[in-house]
Amino acid sequence: MKVAVLKETLPGERRVAVVPAGVSALAKLGLDVSVESGAGLAAGFSDDDYRTAGAAIVSRGDALAAECVVGVRGCGAAGDRWAEERDGLRAGTVLVAMCDPLSSPEICLAAAEHGLTIFALELVPRITRAQSMDVLSSQANIAGYRAVIVAAAALPRILPMMTTAAGTLTPAKVLVLGAGVAGLQAIATAKRLGAQVSAYDVRPAVKEQVQSLGAKFVELPLETGGSEVAGGYAKAMGDEFYARQRELLGRVVADSDVVICTALIPGQKAPVLVTADMVRRMRPGSVVVDLAAERGGNCEGSRPDETVVVDGVTILGPTNLPADVPFHTSQLYSKNVVTFLAHLVKAGLPDLPVDDEICRDTLVARGGQLVHPKVRERAGLPPLAPGSA
Repeated sequence: MKVAVLKETLPGERRVAVVPAGVSALAKLGLDVSVESGAGLAAGFSDDDYRTAGAAIVSRGDALAAECVVGVRGCGAAGDRWAEERDGLRAGTVLVAMCDPLSSPEICLAAAEHGLTIFALELVPRITRAQSMDVLSSQANIAGYRAVIVAAAALPRILPMMTTAAGTLTPAKVLVLGAGVAGLQAIATAKRLGAQVSAYDVRPAVKEQVQSLGAKFVELPLETGGSEVAGGYAKAMGDEFYARQRELLGRVVADSDVVICTALIPGQKAPVLVTADMVRRMRPGSVVVDLAAERGGNCEGSRPDETVVVDGVTILGPTNLPADVPFHTSQLYSKNVVTFLAHLVKAGLPDLPVDDEICRDTLVARGGQLVHPKVRERAGLPPLAPGSA
């Protein structure tokens, strides 16, 4: 099978799906690997690096003509240029990328009708044997780290306590909302930089993880039963719960110099945790970094990829922090992709076993139709008849 690595077209996306070190691993699987010219330049990998690793350097047209194309972003995650890219792909082509299928089911439906076979890497199940394929975790790790770095750069004070001949500087107070992969890395990074860190999550089960990193776990008197779904993701709660949560969190937010918001629910609008009133009660000079800005935001007033100042409080809404450090995020993403492709090949690609959880959960489209139950539901389509997928 011929596999091509595409150059990303979304403005600001500097990552590449496979780095040179991944080319030899794919070749060992019996795959014929080509790379679109310039695909890795923004991430620090030249065409010569890929040639040395054994890949052929090809034009975009030749890359799109491959039997399998891999990218960082496809379908709903690829922005306005996706339609042109989709039309350049042949029916029957296998696409492996992040595709945002739960939020953009109609775009995935159009791609399915074009004849594409789509594997959405966001849907890799959180099971032990799939950990090395989990792109959400590998990229969220870096996003959590970068969120603290961005906040520290915007904060008009330093994070660590510092004792000098001129006096002692107290440490900054950092609050992390959401203790998933990004949140835990944000906690660890803020601690390494010397901040006084606390964290809140609706899932009581993460308290031990927060404390193991040296942070204080904020406990609110709320009923949190059933706050976690399969795979360890947070579950959407009711409006009454969120209203009470915001009321109790207000005092903690007001006492913080930095608030890092990381609370996301797959395929849904992000819950509002920091209201405009809570922002107004923060000290001037405080900083909010809202990693959920692209999904509506955990903080009222945040805007995707914009900096907003409200009553002296800076609100940042970055949507693609992993692309800020593309060299290392591409290495991690490449490892995920290579491991995933190895699994597909061993499973018999293009024939796939229906009882394999990894193949089943990531397969969005095949044979001209959407085949993933949740994506079909989001697209307003009835369930497939048993055996038809």
